[in-house]
Amino acid sequence: MGKTLVYKILEEHLVEGELVPGQEVGIRIDQTLTQDATGTMAYLQFEAMGLERVKTELSVSYIDHNTLQDGFENADDHRYLMGVARKIGVHLSKAGNGICHQVHLERFGVPGKTLLGSDSHTPTGGGIGMIAIGAGGLDVAVAMGGGPFFLVAPKVINVRLTGKLQPFVSAKDVILKVLEILTTKGNVGCVAEYGGPGVATLSVPERATITNMGAELGVTTSVFPSDDTTRAFLEAQGRGKLFRPLTADADAKYDRVIDIDLGQLEPLMACPHSPDNIKSVRSLAGTKIDQVLIGSCTNASVKDLQTVAAMVDGRSVDTRVSFGVAPGSRQVLRMVAEDGSLAKIVASGARILESTCGFCIGAGQAPQTNGISVRSNNRNFEGRSGTASGQIYLASPESCVAAALKGVITDPRDLGIAPLQVEMPRKFVVDDSMILAPASPADATQVEIIRGPNIGQPPTNDRLPDNVSGEALLKLGDKITTDHIMPAGPYLKYRSNVDKYASVVFVNVDQNFSKRAKELKQKGGHGIIVAGLSYGQGSSREHAAMCPMYLGVKAVIAKQIERIHGANLVNFGIAPLFFKNEADYDGIAQGDKLAIKNFAGQIKSGASEFKVDNESKGTSFVVTTNISERQRKNLLAGGLLNATRG
Repeated sequence: MGKTLVYKILEEHLVEGELVPGQEVGIRIDQTLTQDATGTMAYLQFEAMGLERVKTELSVSYIDHNTLQDGFENADDHRYLMGVARKIGVHLSKAGNGICHQVHLERFGVPGKTLLGSDSHTPTGGGIGMIAIGAGGLDVAVAMGGGPFFLVAPKVINVRLTGKLQPFVSAKDVILKVLEILTTKGNVGCVAEYGGPGVATLSVPERATITNMGAELGVTTSVFPSDDTTRAFLEAQGRGKLFRPLTADADAKYDRVIDIDLGQLEPLMACPHSPDNIKSVRSLAGTKIDQVLIGSCTNASVKDLQTVAAMVDGRSVDTRVSFGVAPGSRQVLRMVAEDGSLAKIVASGARILESTCGFCIGAGQAPQTNGISVRSNNRNFEGRSGTASGQIYLASPESCVAAALKGVITDPRDLGIAPLQVEMPRKFVVDDSMILAPASPADATQVEIIRGPNIGQPPTNDRLPDNVSGEALLKLGDKITTDHIMPAGPYLKYRSNVDKYASVVFVNVDQNFSKRAKELKQKGGHGIIVAGLSYGQGSSREHAAMCPMYLGVKAVIAKQIERIHGANLVNFGIAPLFFKNEADYDGIAQGDKLAIKNFAGQIKSGASEFKVDNESKGTSFVVTTNISERQRKNLLAGGLLNATRG
């Protein structure tokens, strides 16, 4: 039987286990990336494990999230990152050089390689034929030290593309269609592999848009073949020697096949407050809007902005609309400046924003109260924009421009603009002067690492207690994101100061959560979080496990937990547990006293089912876990850092 592309690459990198779907395997990681919001703690953990030099083929530290330096905290982190990168053998992309995923695709991505990143949108690299996976910073730190990355050998979903996109329909509409089909739930342990004749009609940046938002599906990653289009992109970047053709075997078998005719797609939008709340743009036409923002790691390539420029050329945005455009990288900014596209965008009434994550993570450009914002980024979770009442719609750059010009949601096909002819550049402007190379091993001993007052230490945890006895500190519903658990925006600057950051755990859900958790911990009790489906979706931020651990949380009991967050929970000594009977969720109230007797002993013995006593109600129910033998050892030790240090 033929092999899928996913299993071909995994097989080349397999170091532990057998590639049988559902079984845990360890793979060798060729490249890693971090960004400053997650990277500072990742490097602190790297140091805490006693490691001195990275062992990957390439590791890159990007400064692209916390670039608004409204206090000393972000500047402290950036100075630390520059020193530690130079010392341990990591390249550093300075603030202003661009968003990690855009820059990595341009300058570092290699077909057939594995990439592990401390950012959930690392699968962007799948657009160039990589197995690129998002993970918590601690997993990335281990990989930088030469350790394998562990994942469940995945089921593979084949998304078979045929036909060709019609004018004003784009790659964003492709992934929104996939989200409509698969939704954000139920795809844990799967990989999306794109194939079919329609693949050849999509450029690498278009493919990267699709794999980027695969993160919203909850799949482990997404990947495209490496073909002549990939070769042309690499050659245009001056990296043609790294090309390698890669495709699935013609007789490869898949766990599921989804057929999408590109020629039948229409402009789509994800409506508030979930990326899978999909409607056609025409069905929303006439909805009054307040803000339009184009950028992020999803849709800020040269081709994206050249398309924007062609659409606004000689036109002005509606006077009511706040219109912002953020190039994805310095390379993109230079190229659209030099070809005149930037001038056309500015002339239309746009504000030019920095080449950073910015508005996507709620770091600036928050909409007005109850404001409606149409954006080209990848997530529209409630409150993520920085305005609790903001209504965020996700759309292609083409649909964003149409809304900006008209002041209402408008199908770009209804603007009366002739079909555009925007071609991929035959040669990109290459300037890597803002990527700093590390010191040689000999010179590294002389490198000083500066640690300002915002630079703390990774928090420690105790071993898993024999008996978990505490209370349900919080009862939550479905689709609780890591933004709900650990808000970003103005709080991001405390990522390396866990004591400070822990004070805002669940602050936008329950302002008293941290206080209650601390009080329970001081009394010797253990915190337990109860949740519904798709708990922990969204960002890879490990602080959504680290900070609850710091507050004394020992278990999460949910109907479903998303992949990255589930791994992060174990990494920080919190047990991910699932209701055996989902109806038992209804019998728990916030504040109920819950207990699991002989929990550590049962984990050690390999048990997968545990009785939970609800002492407040005088009832009991059964929970399960699906952690591996390796994870059991980490959980018993109180987390991966403890287990690694012995």
